[in-house]
Amino acid sequence: MSKLMQRLILLSSLVCLVAASAVADHTRRWHQSTYEEFLKGTAKGVAVRSDGHLELAPKFTLISDADASYLWSLRTDPAGVLYAGGGSPAKVFRFEGNGKPKTVFESTDLLVQAITFDAKGNLYVATSPDGKVYRVTPGGEKSVFFDPKTKYIWDLAFGSDGTLYVATGDKGQIFAVAAEGKGELFYASDEAHIKVLAFDAKNNLLAGTEPNGRVLRISRSAEKSGKKKSADEAVAQGFVIYETSKREVTSLTVAPDGIVYVAAIGEKQKSAMQAPSAVIATPQGTTTITTSVSQMGGQGGVPFLAFPQAISSSIYKIATDGAPEEIWSSRDDVVYALGLNSDGRLLAGTGNTGSLLVIDGRGVYAQLAKSGSAQITGISRSSGGKVFLCTANPGKVFSLGPEYEPEGTFESQSFDAKLFSQWGRIEWWGPPASAGAATSKGGKNAGEPRLEFFVRSGNTEDPGKEWSRWFGPYTASATPVEAPAARFLQWKVVIHDGRPSDGIDWVSVAYQPKNVAPVIDGIALQDPGVRVQAQQIITGQPGNVILKQPSAPNPSGVVIITTTNTTKFDQPPQGTQQKGYQSVLWSAHDDNDDDLRYAVYFRGESEHDWKLLKDNLDQKFYSWDTTTMPDGAYYLKIMASDAPSNPPAAALKTERESERFEVDNTPPSIEKPQASPTGMNTDPAQGVSYDFRFTASDATSSVERAQYSVDGGDWVLLAPAAGISDSKTESYEFTVRGLSPGEHTIAVRAYDKFENVGAAKTTITVAK
Repeated sequence: MSKLMQRLILLSSLVCLVAASAVADHTRRWHQSTYEEFLKGTAKGVAVRSDGHLELAPKFTLISDADASYLWSLRTDPAGVLYAGGGSPAKVFRFEGNGKPKTVFESTDLLVQAITFDAKGNLYVATSPDGKVYRVTPGGEKSVFFDPKTKYIWDLAFGSDGTLYVATGDKGQIFAVAAEGKGELFYASDEAHIKVLAFDAKNNLLAGTEPNGRVLRISRSAEKSGKKKSADEAVAQGFVIYETSKREVTSLTVAPDGIVYVAAIGEKQKSAMQAPSAVIATPQGTTTITTSVSQMGGQGGVPFLAFPQAISSSIYKIATDGAPEEIWSSRDDVVYALGLNSDGRLLAGTGNTGSLLVIDGRGVYAQLAKSGSAQITGISRSSGGKVFLCTANPGKVFSLGPEYEPEGTFESQSFDAKLFSQWGRIEWWGPPASAGAATSKGGKNAGEPRLEFFVRSGNTEDPGKEWSRWFGPYTASATPVEAPAARFLQWKVVIHDGRPSDGIDWVSVAYQPKNVAPVIDGIALQDPGVRVQAQQIITGQPGNVILKQPSAPNPSGVVIITTTNTTKFDQPPQGTQQKGYQSVLWSAHDDNDDDLRYAVYFRGESEHDWKLLKDNLDQKFYSWDTTTMPDGAYYLKIMASDAPSNPPAAALKTERESERFEVDNTPPSIEKPQASPTGMNTDPAQGVSYDFRFTASDATSSVERAQYSVDGGDWVLLAPAAGISDSKTESYEFTVRGLSPGEHTIAVRAYDKFENVGAAKTTITVAK
């Protein structure tokens, strides 16, 4: 036995000591309680929390569907009017009371990367690539405000003194621009790109970078010198307060208590020569842009990418003392924007499912809504506390809260019971509704149910018009459902009113699959003389026979079957040579995952009635000593029953017959060999020759081979007179030469195909 097999057997045996007994219960429950399970459903106005909780979400309202492939930057002016910039081509939209977008800026550049406002209501627009910073007055006058003469402009931010800071790439510079448009190099980074800007609680400028995913704190140099700085010499110093494990910082936001939140995406590339690519969606279609090294715009340059290549994402919290902590990560969702909700919780806009997440101080997060676009790219909060979001692919604008949805609906995924099933009771649990939750405007009246459940069933995987209607509402847990018996089921809940912590923690539906008979997949009779036994962890003799395996999905090896109620371990037996034994292996399964018991029957070829050989077997193999059975041809029948897992009246069984096999424990009979001299030798020194002949016969099977030996010497193989061993009777002839004077014993033996051996001998005397 191999060391690997011994380890597998030891592992399965140890687990079996603690595993529950495999007693099937046809009444089962479809239970949903985790974030991953709930995410497979469809939520409308319902938040799905990472701790497996469903609750009403803040109101998520579409303000406008802009005429743009993507929107990238979102701001409100001092009067609270919403603006969004994007492309392509580069445009800035204003969203007034009716929600219809009005274009207030347009250029031939690819897109608007960032927008911001000064205290006087002037709009500042940064375009990329090869762009500029434009100023648009409240009256609509447009002019170039500042030209950094760099490849990219990534972000804009106004300081408290009215200075405009401009983050650029591909040289990683920040420019400080005065109110009249005069700019100077404020900071030069070792990074290729300064991607985002923000201010901490002490009005220090913060910057997020690429390609090393750093967060910098930048302040003016404290050094005073009479020497005048040159135009390309920075006037500020930077300090890395945190270097993330990701490639690019996509967003920074600072909470009122001074905590800095950082979103970063993408794995750091090992080679600077790797060329990133981007997918840009336009009304004419989708274009994939891959930029070669020669197009990267200088040494270490990176091409413009509206949505850079990223395969992972993380959110970090940097405490006021500078200590960093990762509070969220994903290899599926990519965070493009951070913001703060009206209740102080952190918001995260993601792609490429366009989901909005909210994260609380305990690290519990929730999916609040899906935008219907591929990415949520911007989050902005007005002075009045209203939260706005913009998206890409396509470009849309939404508002969030602060009021909650008066009603939300959650539809579960379609559940596959695998078999035609009867549906039982639906149960659920959640914290009690908070005081006054059911009396808010637009909610249910006092005393009316806050939760209403519905169920429907069908026999197709995807719910549709061919399914049953929705049955309900069910307002009390543990209520029997009325959905007709079928293979698939879906539940829906309508939540009326609520606040965070109210809602649902788990939902469970009882069902009972129709009992079906077990199936015997295949039967494999072993060669005669093979004994099969259960594997042993320690054994004196390792298995030395490769067993024939019956047809089955997993015909060999340790098979671990995990079901709703238990875990079953099915390990293969081992085979050894032992004369007189016959063995059989079979494979079987039960779609109900029932515990099965087996019986083995036999009958002779000319008989009609089956005789029980062994019953109440729980393993799928059996060996027996055939020496108690008459020689002849036989058949086996394997019967499988699910009686251990069902009431007697409901138990089902199935049976399957084997192919024909033979039992032969009787050796061939051999008549005494006849001897005759071949004649007198002319040279006595060469000895005397004798001719011998004999016949071997077997009543049951063919004679396979014969041998002879002279005076106890080596056995010599004989060929039958007919030339092929395929008959129950074979004749043999052979000549022994060089016999010396005296007595000689000639022994012969013959084997049948079951390795039974018969022998005979004769004695001759050679004259001196």
